[in-house]
Amino acid sequence: MLINCVAYQDGRRLGDITVEDISEYVSRPDCFVWVALKDPAPGELAMLQDEFDLHHLSVEDVLSGHQRPKLEEYGDSLFAVLHNLELVEGELRVSEIDLFVGPNFILSVRKGTEQGFTAVRARTEREPELLRLGAGFVFYALVDAVVDRYFPVVDALETHLEELEGKIFGGSTPRANLEALYGLKQKLMVLKHAVDPLIEAVGKLHGGRVPQVCQGTQEYFRDVYDHLLRLSQNVDSLRDMVTTAMTVNLAMISHGESEVTKRLAAYGALVAVPTMLAGIYGMNFEHIPELKWTFGYPLAIAVMVAIDAYLFVRFRKARWL
Repeated sequence: MLINCVAYQDGRRLGDITVEDISEYVSRPDCFVWVALKDPAPGELAMLQDEFDLHHLSVEDVLSGHQRPKLEEYGDSLFAVLHNLELVEGELRVSEIDLFVGPNFILSVRKGTEQGFTAVRARTEREPELLRLGAGFVFYALVDAVVDRYFPVVDALETHLEELEGKIFGGSTPRANLEALYGLKQKLMVLKHAVDPLIEAVGKLHGGRVPQVCQGTQEYFRDVYDHLLRLSQNVDSLRDMVTTAMTVNLAMISHGESEVTKRLAAYGALVAVPTMLAGIYGMNFEHIPELKWTFGYPLAIAVMVAIDAYLFVRFRKARWL
């Protein structure tokens, strides 16, 4: 689906154009075309491949999908893949953003998400001085918007971790806590897979040999690079905290099992004493001391109660009961 096809010249919006008119505008000096697609059909992408002379390998990546975040250079154009992340009802949804950037065009393709870039387009059009930098600045704005969407996800996962930490010591079911912590660790891994490859990719856009299309925007990409480093550090810290929380939860499970074992052992000792005495005097031997003694029965009961009372007090002091 074609969302937008807009021409810009000298930092100003000229207006919406048709796909058939793209070649006319990209041939003008200081002019570039910004095309936005959503879940495009192969035919739509093929048409734009001819208009912008896109490399067939990059087009194949878009059509096949499920690419890792990356940045590839084809001649004087760039092809970038980013992962768009959304938290919907506690579930982390991953979608793909593909960007083609050339000296006089930028093509954005989003797949599997309703989150568009209307705000990015409005932002760039409010800054004509920066928009004069051409497609490279729009490329920065799109990458920056995707990276900025990661911060609320990290904040939400951090809040969720704090809630789980409270449940660990709040009497919640240890198994449920462990499952929730493992699910949180999986989400952090997905986030890390989206962030870390971009660090290397964006690093190429502000230092060393910067592609021609990004000349003049190095300081902006350096800012995105700093954001990615901060995100990566936050994700690593959260993963370490989740690992620690899982260890504490397992320790709490072991501690609970130990407490149960101690209680069972204590109750077993309380039962064993009267069982032992009753067993001795229940043996079928003719000559047993005190067998015919009148006070034997109440004395045996008293001894059982006294020993059990003594053991009970000692177990309570030791916090076994």
